[in-house]
Amino acid sequence: MNKTLILASTSPFRQQLLHKIALPFECISPNVDETPHNEESPQALVQRLAIAKAQAVAANHANSLIIGGDQVAVINGQIVGKPHHFDAAFKQLKAASNQVITFYTGLCLYNSDEETYQVIVEPFNVHFRQLSDAMITGYLNAEQPYNCAGSFKSEGLGIALFSKLDGKDPNTLVGLPLISLIEMLNNQGIEVLEHCQVQ
Repeated sequence: MNKTLILASTSPFRQQLLHKIALPFECISPNVDETPHNEESPQALVQRLAIAKAQAVAANHANSLIIGGDQVAVINGQIVGKPHHFDAAFKQLKAASNQVITFYTGLCLYNSDEETYQVIVEPFNVHFRQLSDAMITGYLNAEQPYNCAGSFKSEGLGIALFSKLDGKDPNTLVGLPLISLIEMLNNQGIEVLEHCQVQ
């Protein structure tokens, strides 16, 4: 592979996911303001930020393919952010009980030499079980998912909160749609299975 692959993120979750495709990559923080614009839809927000993060890193990195990503959770039309503490997380999970939360994940692959990009917004639906207060409290005390949008970690005990998961790629829920990324890399002439370097 003759281009440097860069993940425009310092998220440990996205780094773990990207390791799955066994290509060498660097991680660089994009330092982008993530404040939503007035009247901006969740889909438009994550698409704009995915592009902005990739472009921010591309400015200082020639001969690179930069992966930008952003994600929001939406319940009943409202964006659900990171709770940061128990009380907010409890409220989020109480609202999610017996509901469907849609995660919208923006993904951009930016070619810094050509200044071109591919971008998608991929939805993923999470169907929640009927949750009692005791179930919510037990989960939050066990996993403390206070830095996760929606107040859960699907890759951990959070799976016990759900009745059904619905989407193209389970990696999307964690924050990086790998199936779509592999398609984008292929469009750039990079077949992952021909360049992978499994340790």
